[in-house]
Amino acid sequence: MASSSAAAAAFAVFLQCISLVYSFNGALLPRGRPGVGIRRPPPTSHAHDFGLSPSSSSLPRRGPAALSASADDEATNDDEADTSIDVSADPRLRRLRLSRALGIDWGTDLSFSFVYVRDLEPSGAAAISGEVESGDQICELRPVSEGGEAINLIGAPFDEVMGAFASLDRKVTEVELVFFRGTKEELKELCAGGSQSQEAETITITVIQNKGSKDEATKYIEAKAGCNVRQVLTDNGINVYQSVTRWTNCKGKQLCGTCIVNVAEGAESTNRKSLDEASTLRENPEGYRLSCVTFAYGDVTVETFPPIKAAQWTR
Repeated sequence: MASSSAAAAAFAVFLQCISLVYSFNGALLPRGRPGVGIRRPPPTSHAHDFGLSPSSSSLPRRGPAALSASADDEATNDDEADTSIDVSADPRLRRLRLSRALGIDWGTDLSFSFVYVRDLEPSGAAAISGEVESGDQICELRPVSEGGEAINLIGAPFDEVMGAFASLDRKVTEVELVFFRGTKEELKELCAGGSQSQEAETITITVIQNKGSKDEATKYIEAKAGCNVRQVLTDNGINVYQSVTRWTNCKGKQLCGTCIVNVAEGAESTNRKSLDEASTLRENPEGYRLSCVTFAYGDVTVETFPPIKAAQWTR
């Protein structure tokens, strides 16, 4: 009996130690969706992730090329241009310097990009500042340290944003963040120049049905840039489901993983795969996508009913 009590006490102490370790680490990393991996973000533009050309995808920058650079900015950037976002360009932008222990629960929509503040932990630096609200869009991250460079996070995938925080040096205790107070659509309009009257760009989705069979057919559909591929196809009477899942699917809620198409051309004009989508399609070619979470920002060619591996036999 005594040995059992001692073992139980030792196990309880072990669990408390584990809890302390996780609480310590959690203070240094941003909170995010469970199950989403962390990876170091490559220094690439996310222009195609939200339908804007590289020349218009970024918000106005501070420095020589800025629309409204201050004299101080010019004086401090004689040797090197400051490529951070110029928050004076729009009143909805705000730059904050906060402790690394932000206490922010991040979220995204089904595109798994354009990360925003889903919730705030009352004891976190963001909530205590009183300057961050639920719904604010993250635009930029800069570590407060010597030589710290700004990381543009506009339109970045969820795991890339988390990776940007996780890759910060352990010595960094404060970060400088730029938030946008508004919707994803409003942020995209601001990146594109802020014109409310600007007509939406039209793209062409080329759909190849029953490829390689005697019933092969090609259909051309015009749609707005940034459209959801599944929605456009189903609205035009094109079935993206194989077998019985035509009647038992999740209606585009990314729960069944059965609306598989092959993006044969124009993959660079679609949003990036999330880790969840990549895991679902891991046995298939890179061009295979779940159409319910695929958004097209340029001309693309998709094939319905592509041959799939055994793990997706019901699809």
